[in-house]
Amino acid sequence: VPARAAIAAIMTILTLAGSPSLRSRSSGLLRHVAQALARHGQAIREIGLRDVPAQDLIEGHYAGASAGTLRAQVADARVLVVSTPIYKASLAGGLKALLDLLDEKALAGKIVLPIATGGSSAHLLALEYGLKPVLSALGARHILAGVYATDQDVGFDETGALRISEAIHERLNEAVASVLAALGAKPRIAAKQEVRLPEAIAAIA
Repeated sequence: VPARAAIAAIMTILTLAGSPSLRSRSSGLLRHVAQALARHGQAIREIGLRDVPAQDLIEGHYAGASAGTLRAQVADARVLVVSTPIYKASLAGGLKALLDLLDEKALAGKIVLPIATGGSSAHLLALEYGLKPVLSALGARHILAGVYATDQDVGFDETGALRISEAIHERLNEAVASVLAALGAKPRIAAKQEVRLPEAIAAIA
């Protein structure tokens, strides 16, 4: 069996982080969902802004090796979980640059779960009218109900543990269940988990 075919056989879900920081709120929620799905036996891969050279993103270097890796991993995934911080009612420019490196209709036939964070509930509609249209333009037709969290809903304590409000924790549970259902797996709500990160990484707003 060719190596790529073997990888595709076991790799189900790809997470795509639209923030370059490991300790951004959107990245924290993305890892929370990935860990929950992994506990249900799903194979996870992660890729994001940190994995593509900044110059390639700025110049839209489609032929770059990192862009090729991104496209291959997206092609192999059944599910794409995408996270982004919302700035001025729009998705992060870095995420848009990352998505611009994909092939036309790269998300056709994929299950897509969008996750976004913003300063207040005023940016809630950016998930529907900012991120989802971009995903649709790439061919995504099976876009699950997304999760939007404000700065009051999610943050990090002094130990590096991710803190999530009960309301958002429930929404994340529902999102995980919807992914499992779309994959034909039986959803199971897990106990609340803390996500701890290296203390040396500074928190960002």
